[in-house]
Formats: sequence, C-alpha cells, structure tokens
Amino acid sequence: MLAAYVARFSPDSPLDGLEVGDRPDPATTEHWTTVDVRAASLNHHDLWSLRGVGLREEQLPMVLGTDAAGVTPDGTEVLVHGVIGADGHGVGPKEPRSLLSERYPGTLAERVAVPTANLVPKPAELSFEEAACLPTAWLTAYSMLFTQGGLAPGDRVLVQGAGGGLATAAVLLGAAAGLEVWVTSRSAEKRDRAVALGAAGAVESGARLPARVDAVLESVGQATWAHSIRSVRPGGTVLVCGATSGDAPPAELTRIFFQEIRVQGVTMGTREDLAALARFCARTGVRPVIDAELPLDRAADALFRLAEGSQFGKVVVRP
Repeated sequence: MLAAYVARFSPDSPLDGLEVGDRPDPATTEHWTTVDVRAASLNHHDLWSLRGVGLREEQLPMVLGTDAAGVTPDGTEVLVHGVIGADGHGVGPKEPRSLLSERYPGTLAERVAVPTANLVPKPAELSFEEAACLPTAWLTAYSMLFTQGGLAPGDRVLVQGAGGGLATAAVLLGAAAGLEVWVTSRSAEKRDRAVALGAAGAVESGARLPARVDAVLESVGQATWAHSIRSVRPGGTVLVCGATSGDAPPAELTRIFFQEIRVQGVTMGTREDLAALARFCARTGVRPVIDAELPLDRAADALFRLAEGSQFGKVVVRP
C-alpha cells in the first residue's frame, strides 16, 4: 500500500526524513480492524516524528499520521481515535498510552489498523475530509474548552496563535457554545480571518487584552507562555497541549502560586469526547476549516505547508 513514513530522522530539516512509497498492508489481528482510509489530516506531531521526537531508530520506518476517517470492511463509515492503550481495549491492560505513529503505524496510508474499540461512527452530515480533521486538533480543542477547561457560555477564553487547526477549532467551537473567544497572531490577515470565524477579537502576539480571561489555550510554549500567565484572571486556568516554539520558558511560578492559577495539561481526549464532538458538529453545522487538500503522493508538499506555518485551518491528504 502507499504510505508516507519516517525513513530517517532529520532534526533540523524534518522533511528530509520523509519518504512516500510502498509499505506492507496492516496485519490481521484479533480485536483490531483495518480501515480503508478515505482522508487523513496533518498535525505538528508528524513534523516532530520526522525530527525523531518520540521514536527510536529501531522503530523505523514508521508510517506517519494520527487522524483519519474511512470505511471498515463491512462498509461502516468511521472516525479513527488515535490514542492507543488508554484503557487496554484491543492491546491489553498493561499497554502504555501512545498515539498512532508512535508504537503502531499511523494513518497517512491507504489502510490503517486500529483496535476496534477506537472506531467512532462518522455522522453522515460530515464529509470524510471534514471528519478526518477531528481526532487530534479538534478533539484537543474540545477537551480543552469543555472537558478539562469546564468553560460555560459567557466565559472568556484566549487562544494563542490564530491559524492552526487547534486555534480555528477553538474559535468555531467556542463561538458556537457562547464563549467570548480572543486570539493572538503576528499576522493581521490571520487575525481578521479569526474574527470572521466568530472570535470576539484578535490582537497581536503579546499585546494586552481588554480584560483578563477565564482560561488560555496554550500550544505555542516558550514564545507565548509569559503572555498566557499574565492574561488569565486570578484563579483561572492555562490549558497546555503543546510547545511548538519550545518548552523551556521561565515558569512564572510566583505569579502562578500567588494568583492561584491552574495549569492543566491536555493530550487529545477520550473516544466518548470524539463521539460527542462529531455529534456537536453534525447538529450545529460547525465544520472544520480546511486549508488545503492534497493526494497522499504529495504528502511532502502538504507537510511543507504545515512546516512553514502558512496554513489557516487543517491540511488534509487523501489516498
């Protein structure tokens, strides 16, 4: 089958480690299902994998990808939940938690095998391309806002870094749920587009907000951490799901303990959250913003768009 995979690690130029070519079909395993992938979406996790983060040399070649929507052998249309081993379904009770493309081949392929319990019904209202955007960035945004963040209509939230899949998801989901969503970006165009999607306002990166927020969605890390801590109200929450600019900023511990700020880590969400998110989109009409759709054999072009940061929304590949 055709697949995009990590052939070698390239920390400074991740795309140099990418190859697109033939890989073996997934093996048939009890309690697992092989899904024909109709669409998959990209995440920064794919670029980190190409740099060698989370993988060892002996695991290569490793098929990339954590997100997919497709069809099971009996014709059922499904979303793939990419967290493996969280509760032992299909892998045993001692399986450590991982994401697809870390211990098991990922979704940037014509077919992917996952524990059957990881399959979530795809609503008919969503296209395969839209559904493929949900399992990582959109699920993480949903979890940060509603599951881990516990935000309610009328609450105010700051999203650091407009334009990426997580940020656009947070704007659309938050606005649909009655939140007051603020975003930051160095790009005036991206700020304007975020407001057009439903954000209450957008400011330059690091700029002061009109008022402090109840929660901050932080995925940038070193470049925005101090701004996040200064933007949240006393007793508020900073939810962290990544550190694309680096993970070693000053911790701001004095401000955190004195203002009783809660820092909460988030990695995606549960299958139940994914099913709820899919229903939310189906019922409200909220749809992922898709920046580009490319065939799988052009995975390098798709990943380049993600690496240069020019996208607004999700980048999708189709086998």
